Amino acid sequence: MSDSWIEITCEISAELADILADYLAELSGTGVCTENLNVDAFSHSEIVHAPTVAVKAYFSANDDIEARMREIGSFLDHLAVQHPGLAITPPSRSTVRSEDWSTSWKANFKPLRVGRRLLVVPTWEDIHPRPDDIVLRLDPGMAFGTGGHETTKLCLEILEETMDTMPTLLSPSVLDLGTGSGILAMAAVKLGAGRVCAVDIDPLAIDVARENLTLNQLSDQVECSTTPLEALDGAFDVILANILAEELVRLAPHLTEHLAPGGRLVLSGILAEKEMLVRSGFAQQPVEYSETRRQGEWVALVYRKAHP
Repeated sequence: MSDSWIEITCEISAELADILADYLAELSGTGVCTENLNVDAFSHSEIVHAPTVAVKAYFSANDDIEARMREIGSFLDHLAVQHPGLAITPPSRSTVRSEDWSTSWKANFKPLRVGRRLLVVPTWEDIHPRPDDIVLRLDPGMAFGTGGHETTKLCLEILEETMDTMPTLLSPSVLDLGTGSGILAMAAVKLGAGRVCAVDIDPLAIDVARENLTLNQLSDQVECSTTPLEALDGAFDVILANILAEELVRLAPHLTEHLAPGGRLVLSGILAEKEMLVRSGFAQQPVEYSETRRQGEWVALVYRKAHP
């Protein structure tokens, strides 16, 4: 893996951003970043709707960057001819290092208590846990989930409460959809779950989750994969889905299908302003709305599936 990357930035009219992003994604093969677009991960009040946006693509330092710059320049010239009068400027480039992304967050990642007993601890920190603490050692790398974000906290708190109310002899099965760092799957095991399945569409996230499972000596107790929800086998007593609101709605039929009778479904990753969007999306599903939990501008919804 390259230690450094070339970031090529194109400033372009917002109305052409998607066209350019699609082109750059195909050219680079590594994805793109578009700034100033309205995405679900941010509050609307925080987004500046500028007429011009920056679309950034990333190339290996070993790539022929001069050739890439010429290709992108030619594509921009073509767009300028097709759309006279719109703002199109030549691309610029800079060098970024992998550790800029993968280590810069560590300064702010400290041991964190969540719920009654959960203690999330960075791998590089020394701690003195209380006798009843459940310690989760974590190095999230470039995957989402340190426990500090409101959406993850909500899931951890609800998971702990759910597991504490389970019958003593029951080891519930748990699905962690969009596992990221694997923190929810690890918490599920340590809270007494039986079968635990952690899935994510991002192979990098699965690699990170597996590393964290190894750190916590839980590798043999969690099934990690990129298997789509639709293709998973079996039903689960608890499903944790911490993903985007629109994706939750799209997956609603599959989520409820994989929820066992009497099971609990926890939906997180939802901005408060999108709560009703998600609730409407699940209104026709065979589950009963139970409650909404709130932290900051985020909410988590809890559903139950009745016994037949």
